[in-house]
Amino acid sequence: MPQYMTQFAYTAQAWAALAQKPVDRSEGLRALAEKVGRRLVSLHYTMGEYDGVVVVEAPDDTTVMAIIIGAIAPGHLKATRTTRLYTPAEAMEAMRKAGGANYQAPSPGTR
Repeated sequence: MPQYMTQFAYTAQAWAALAQKPVDRSEGLRALAEKVGRRLVSLHYTMGEYDGVVVVEAPDDTTVMAIIIGAIAPGHLKATRTTRLYTPAEAMEAMRKAGGANYQAPSPGTR
């Protein structure tokens, strides 16, 4: 089943609340994913532009979008970015298909 990675950034208020009362957010995310019939693969916290990464398994983009909408609705996130992850086998299949595809790039003087 396809996997999707969502990077997220908390608001300052969310960080303040978590600092006052630390909570393992993975259980809430797991329940949310299961509510729409999907599986939480992992939750990791990061440093930098985003505060964490969530990986879920879902059959399609619409299902992942439903999970994300449910997760951001309370207003504690200021940003998200979701990326479809591909297995090496899926990437190899795409490379094989691309190997047989030819495309003529525009050249000067062509319309």
